[in-house]
Amino acid sequence: MAALDSPGTPGGYRWTALVGLGLRAMVSRRIELLGDLTHWKLHTAAIQTAQLRGLLAKARDTQFGREHGFARLATLPDQELIRTYRSAVPMADYEGFRALIVRMREHGEPNVLWPELVKNYAQTSGTTSGDKYIPVSEAMMKSNFRASLDIFAHASRFGASVPWLTSGKMLFLGGSTELSTNEHGIRTGDLSGIVAPLIRWPLSQVYSPGHTVALMSHWPSKIEAMARLTLDQDIRMISGMPSWTLKLVQRVMELAREAGRPARTLRDIWPNFTLFVHGGVKYAPFEPRIRDAWSGSTQDVPMRLEVYPASEGFIAMQDTPGDPGLRLLTDIGNYYEFVPLEEINDPDARACSAWEVEKGQRYVVVMSTCAGLYRYIIGDVVEFDTIPAGFDGRGGEGPCRLRIVGRHKHFINAFGENIIVEHIENAVAAAARSAGVTIGEFTAAPVYPGEGRKPGLELAVECDRGLGEHEAMPAFREAFDAAIKAQNVDYTTKRTDDVGMGPPVISVLPVGSFHRWMQSRGKLGGQHKCPRCANHRDIIDAVKSSASPASSR
Repeated sequence: MAALDSPGTPGGYRWTALVGLGLRAMVSRRIELLGDLTHWKLHTAAIQTAQLRGLLAKARDTQFGREHGFARLATLPDQELIRTYRSAVPMADYEGFRALIVRMREHGEPNVLWPELVKNYAQTSGTTSGDKYIPVSEAMMKSNFRASLDIFAHASRFGASVPWLTSGKMLFLGGSTELSTNEHGIRTGDLSGIVAPLIRWPLSQVYSPGHTVALMSHWPSKIEAMARLTLDQDIRMISGMPSWTLKLVQRVMELAREAGRPARTLRDIWPNFTLFVHGGVKYAPFEPRIRDAWSGSTQDVPMRLEVYPASEGFIAMQDTPGDPGLRLLTDIGNYYEFVPLEEINDPDARACSAWEVEKGQRYVVVMSTCAGLYRYIIGDVVEFDTIPAGFDGRGGEGPCRLRIVGRHKHFINAFGENIIVEHIENAVAAAARSAGVTIGEFTAAPVYPGEGRKPGLELAVECDRGLGEHEAMPAFREAFDAAIKAQNVDYTTKRTDDVGMGPPVISVLPVGSFHRWMQSRGKLGGQHKCPRCANHRDIIDAVKSSASPASSR
């Protein structure tokens, strides 16, 4: 990346590089601290306990705080504090907080969960529940801002030059920034809209697509507007989900070719593009298509940084290039616990702090946040790659690093096969490589037995070319089947001699089928994504009905 730091590089530094110099100065001390791995190895337990203590002290006079004895809890010694907090506050999902949030959001009541009138709520939805309204306090806004600075700190650690990035445009593919406001002055909408006011001058000078396009809620029109706007911009950084980034860059290249410009790859249009910040879905299944768009399959984008944001708070981000482990953000105002996946529905489920987890065990993420959610089950399932030391400083390997492997309500276990999201994602990526095809979105579901039909697994996958052909389909299906067997002994047992389950069914759909289905549900764009698997057929049948399959074998 040395060449990127040189003012003599083609394109040079514009005055906007001064924005980058200021931003670089803001994160300089953070870069040094983030690079001190021994610090995070030895002090994560103390740091996380301090976050919890601060939350309890801050919320002690709220209704929830008084009912659960936060004032007393905040005075307890570290290890006793954690034990007592778990006894005093039960874990709960959104339904456990819904009534309290209604009072806060719809009636404007302060001091219910957090010691202020929380004026912003991020609206989210999923396939397992209706709309949810996640409180976003001023403290959470500051927490998210600190996390965003860590993106630039880690990018600098990776070798990127922040002044170089800000000498061009930084493109953010978020949802609509339009918010609805009720009679109490309380705003509700996409998290993108809530954080938009943070983008002020001088950052607004390097931000794309700008507030006018960002306000757009109709996603197809928004993609078109962004493509036309950015075609002639010097894009140097993109932040967004891989699927929507692909949709945008493909349209940008189409527009360039329509204009008669030599645009064999995206690199011909945005030669200074340096950093792709992505999250929300596993990157591996999208890598071949992004690589092809960027360079004609010869190389990936110059630099990638994976992040793990949630409406409830920014959770983790990649801290080592090429390493899938995401470092837990332990010092930005939130406290984390992890519950073994198999115990999540047990009223006496164990909960582990970041230094108490074990490798090889899948955990459901539980958060206590600086916006008033306490022991809140967010539903993501993770595994750990690196575990820090406990209070005694013994053991530990470094900062707490984890990987997202699924959602605790997204799985397939119709016949005892125990398939999770990670199994599907890994198998699709392996099968695409084996068959030599590029794929788009996908989802899986059980195949129920019927006359002449064995129980099994079905994968619906988008592919614009190749997979529907006779030569590619068997290779894809066999590699997909083998990859799941390699990860899952229960599936292997059921598939032995085709006795318990038959071979998987692969239903090939035209590219765009999943987006059409999401649009029909009013969930197109932004942070909305299709579940990779479900223990029912509602999703896969609805997606298939949105398009005529190219093949189903």
